[in-house]
Amino acid sequence: MQGLGSFVPLILLVVVFYFLLIRPQRKRQQEQLQMQSSLTPGTRVMTTTGMFATVSAVEDDDLILEIAPGVQTRWIKASIGRVVTPVEETVDNEDGEDGTPGVRDSVTDETVIDAPERRGDEGSTNAKS
Repeated sequence: MQGLGSFVPLILLVVVFYFLLIRPQRKRQQEQLQMQSSLTPGTRVMTTTGMFATVSAVEDDDLILEIAPGVQTRWIKASIGRVVTPVEETVDNEDGEDGTPGVRDSVTDETVIDAPERRGDEGSTNAKS
């Protein structure tokens, strides 16, 4: 009987690990797979590397992403981190002078600014001295 009593804390530890670590991780993986399998052309996405693109075509496990007008690249579905949806209103930039269009992140429900000043494009007015 004493041998069984020494296994009770070990069994409780396994149960706690299952409910706190293993089960939530499986749920996140299933949600990620469901999101990746439901991608359709025209969907705005962000890759796991942080690049914004629009899905142009879906082929088995591959996606054709348009990263700029006329520029298309091939990616695997597993490289898609999240789906982003357009925001109807404009978001003020850090200067607060004018609004810049943003996108709403469907996972965190936060607004992501997609402006040239943020990306470091040629149109940036930030000068370094």
